[in-house]
Amino acid sequence: MTKSIPTEASVVVIGGGVIGTSVAYHLAQSGVEGVVLVEKDELACGSTCRAAGGVRASFSNAANIEIGLRGLEVYSQFGRLYGQEIDFHRDGYLYLLSEQTDVDVFAESVALQNAHGVPSMMIDPAEAQRISPMISTDGLLAACWSPADGKATPESVVLGYAAAARRHGAVIVRNCAVTDIASVNGTITEVITEHGRIKTHQVVCAAGAWSRQIGDMLGVQIPVTPVRRQIAFTEPVPDLPDHSPSLTIDFPSNFYFHPEGRGLLLGWSDPDEVEGFNLRFELEDWLMGLGEIAATRAPAILDYGISTGWAGLYEITPDRNQILDRCTDVDGLLIATGYSGHGFLMGPASGEIIRDLYHGRSPRYDISDFRLDRFADTVLAAGETNIV
Repeated sequence: MTKSIPTEASVVVIGGGVIGTSVAYHLAQSGVEGVVLVEKDELACGSTCRAAGGVRASFSNAANIEIGLRGLEVYSQFGRLYGQEIDFHRDGYLYLLSEQTDVDVFAESVALQNAHGVPSMMIDPAEAQRISPMISTDGLLAACWSPADGKATPESVVLGYAAAARRHGAVIVRNCAVTDIASVNGTITEVITEHGRIKTHQVVCAAGAWSRQIGDMLGVQIPVTPVRRQIAFTEPVPDLPDHSPSLTIDFPSNFYFHPEGRGLLLGWSDPDEVEGFNLRFELEDWLMGLGEIAATRAPAILDYGISTGWAGLYEITPDRNQILDRCTDVDGLLIATGYSGHGFLMGPASGEIIRDLYHGRSPRYDISDFRLDRFADTVLAAGETNIV
């Protein structure tokens, strides 16, 4: 069935996750008329609805610290600002460190974070176990505790931003895939969807793991690679601690957990995961790998059965940092993608950044490290990451 869509727009935002809806809201709220967001499925149906919901400022570079602080600030008052409760809790992030190199790096990062007002600190293994009672301290050298970090519900954030965008006049079109983008002499002229064409000279690519395909429509290389990440939920845990961090992360293995309802959410980034759009939840092999790590770091978790789980996609760039930029090769293309697992917490600042770029203003954040052209001459070696 063909649905009715606008035939013209000042700007078309592609992608209905937290980034796209935040962008649509901030553009419309700033006075831009004719903001149209198109989503190929339902809102928040991509990576957003499969995120763990972590929100933090505990990063290793100043720009991401500031972006993370903005996420914490906005989400802490989201209900008041947007009329949508998001179950935001500031229970802290705990990073478990068992390699001296990581201890040294985190100590440097904590100094930088403290300089920006983040109350993170290095602690000993005994204190880490007091904060997160389910862990084992065997082999731990130290931990990093960031008590002001937290978590929230991603789908609720999307609903809040989408509703606010509509109140300011934005049009949101669901179940409408973009099939092509036309341009003439390097200038965007229209977005072609499965339900019709939208004349426009401005497009925001907020398509997450699908951003490479959007770039291909304009001959622009957006180096985003989809990689599956799986999350599982345990059955109810009878002795669940009264207080636990928003996330406890075994840093060397990237295994993490936090309370979810009466049980636990378990996550692990399998280093052998093959790139691609695989969204099947395949528990057996993944759980074996997770179990080997948990046996050392949080052995009590092995006593709990798994009730359900899901698979989602990270949108990985070569340096594991996001792309926030106005494209210089095609006039009218703005890009907000490649968050490599950090998109949810960066939603508020990303909307502000793209709004400012649209209006030709310098954003309040230093986004010089997030330009698209940083990938033109250099590709990082495999495995090199934005580690904190």
